[in-house]
Amino acid sequence: MADLKYKRVIVKISGEALSGDNGFGFDMGIVDKVVSQIIDVHNLGVEVAIVVGAGNFWRGRQGVDMDRATADHMGMIATVINALCLQDAFERKGVDVRVQTAWDILRVAEPYAQRKAVSHLKKGRVVIFACGTGNPFFSTDTAVALRAAEIGADVILLAKNVDGIYDSDPKTNKDAKKYKEIKYIDFISQELKAMDTAAVAICMDNKTPILAFGLNEQDSIVRVVKGEDLGTWIR
Repeated sequence: MADLKYKRVIVKISGEALSGDNGFGFDMGIVDKVVSQIIDVHNLGVEVAIVVGAGNFWRGRQGVDMDRATADHMGMIATVINALCLQDAFERKGVDVRVQTAWDILRVAEPYAQRKAVSHLKKGRVVIFACGTGNPFFSTDTAVALRAAEIGADVILLAKNVDGIYDSDPKTNKDAKKYKEIKYIDFISQELKAMDTAAVAICMDNKTPILAFGLNEQDSIVRVVKGEDLGTWIR
């Protein structure tokens, strides 16, 4: 582990990233690549936790005419589908993994418990957190900020479809400027959209650094864990 920068990381994987060009559901080739990268990191001796989003199935804000709490509850359930897909992919590759949910769904997962999660990590298991925070009106970004603080993660790895954080959407503005590093407070004041401001505020309070980088870059997760200079820091 001499060449590793971190001992314990938490990876935020967006639901959209799992769908690839399909835009919905799973691209199993991408799922396999993501899981293989995380296994490479795990095999180096790094303790790995994951928070998974649900944008490949449902986002609460899609329910425009729905009760907001109901729409968010639907999104939390969708994260369980993604977590179970990742769990299956890890297990098929022989890696010990646990899914913990913020809601009690005992037939398929453990209820979230901070001490149990840390124990799993210390035993070399990958831990996947689903159901966000368990509460409506909070995103999975907020969940990763909370879980990172609770398990004592060294860094949040924000695996995105974009290679970092820009001052505007690089998909619609060819002149968008990419940041190498941005302070928590500047990210919040500029109302940037790469991560929820509530989540960034939690990270600021707990001094948890965030590294946003491109999931599709070759071996990007392994490279950032080894300290390679990729993406954009929020710290």
